[in-house]
Parts: sequence; C-alpha cells; structure tokens
Amino acid sequence: MLQLNTIIRRGAMTFLLALALLTTFQSFSGVQTKDLINWLDNQIMEKTQTVAIKGVGLVSQLLYVVNGDKTVVASAIESTLPIEEAIDFSKFPTKTVVATGYTAGVESTGKDTNHPSYGITYSGVKVKRDLYSTIAADLDVFPIGTILFIPDYGYGVVADKGGAIKGNKIDLYYETVDDVYEKWGKKTLDVYVIKMGDGKVSEEEIAAMNEDKSMQVFRQQILGEKS
Repeated sequence: MLQLNTIIRRGAMTFLLALALLTTFQSFSGVQTKDLINWLDNQIMEKTQTVAIKGVGLVSQLLYVVNGDKTVVASAIESTLPIEEAIDFSKFPTKTVVATGYTAGVESTGKDTNHPSYGITYSGVKVKRDLYSTIAADLDVFPIGTILFIPDYGYGVVADKGGAIKGNKIDLYYETVDDVYEKWGKKTLDVYVIKMGDGKVSEEEIAAMNEDKSMQVFRQQILGEKS
C-alpha cells in the first residue's frame, strides 16, 4: 500500500505541474489545450503503467480526470498474480513452524454443532476461513492477535490454542476435514510474522481486515480456492 500511495502521489504531482505550465505554454505556442492534455495523457499513462507494474505488480493503471478546475486522481487495482508474488514479504521476519490443519468439528475440538461453543475460538471470535483466517498457536510463541502470512494458505490471525499445539507449531482453520487433507495436511515451512499480537482480537478487527478494499483481489483468490 505504501508503494501504491507513492505512485499515486507522484502521478498527481506530475499532472498538476503540467497544468501549471499549460497556460504559459499555450500563450507562446498557440497549441490548443485539449491537444496538449491528450498528449500529456498518453505520455504520463505510459510511464505510470511501466513504473507501477515493475514496482508493485498490482497497479494496472493510474487514472486522472480533469473537470473544470478539479483534478480527480483514482487508482485501478488489478492483479492476476498469487498474493505471494504480488506482495513483497521479504521485509518481515520469518519463523520456521510445523503447520497442520483443523476444523471446528468433533474430529479436532471434540465439539459438535449442538455444543454451545461450537466454532468459537479461545479468544471468543468465530472460526473463519477468509483472506485473514483464524488459526491456533502456542500463545507463548505467538500471542492472541498475532498476524502471520502462511505461504499457500494466506494470512492467519492467532485466535485459538490447542493441547497439541506447543512450541513452533500452528494449526490452520479449514471448514471441512476433506479440505484439511486435500489442501494442507502437515507441512514444515517458514511463515512471515506480520504483526505480534497483544493478547486480544475482536470480530470487528478481523472483519475490517477482510473487508480492506485494497486487498479484495486477494480475498477473491482465497475464497476461490474454497469453491
């Protein structure tokens, strides 16, 4: 997002500078305003696309619209890349863990759908498989609220714990037993520590992360895997 904001600001500044020079240029050259704007449009769009795609891999174009004296700058975000390729996670620390999968059902928790706390994690939030999914961990290693990025799974928010989840182990939530076996199983891998938790997390916080407009293209990737 920081790279995206930088690109937008630079594009806006470039265009505003061009507008400031427009009147002076026209008075000396006689070139019509609309012709110059069309030329600037082609030049700036070409350069902006090149920089954005190389630098981020997310931004397909930078749009700007002149309406009277108002300049509107908007970004069009589009990506066909997997999230692991589109976002640079190398700036985050990593930790090697053994990751398994679990469900809310009897096979993992001993609870069936009639149990009053079925699908409720240790933190109190409901289990969910989404862009930001609930996962279980040893809370002495990853406190409640810790956000990890797990390759081939997505973001995981530590919201639960388990009797067998000790040390550098995590348990990834899936909706069905078939999903656990078909999509994950058991893996030893490096995860990225996006944020260490402070011991708490709420439904509202997880919902806000999952509804982040800038991340919806990746949310669709995760949700698409579920179907």
